[in-house]
Amino acid sequence: MAELIGRLFPNCPAERATAIARHTGLRGSGRVGRSAAGRALDEEALTRAVIASIRHEDTEYDELLMSGVEREAAREKIRTKIDSVLDQWRG
Repeated sequence: MAELIGRLFPNCPAERATAIARHTGLRGSGRVGRSAAGRALDEEALTRAVIASIRHEDTEYDELLMSGVEREAAREKIRTKIDSVLDQWRG
């Protein structure tokens, strides 16, 4: 899983790709990596896992939610940041 993340996002730091893969595949988590698509290393499913990681690790998303901002509004506020990190990681 980490290897495919590295191929899809060649500028993603290797330790981050490993952390995303490990977190995504946690048993019983309900995360995308535990879905049939994730287990099959579906590129779209892994991209969603990378986006989720960026959302929680590289933006103020969690802080927005904790301050009472609605989920969709919070996602809209951070969308540009996510797109920027994705563009950087894709090279």
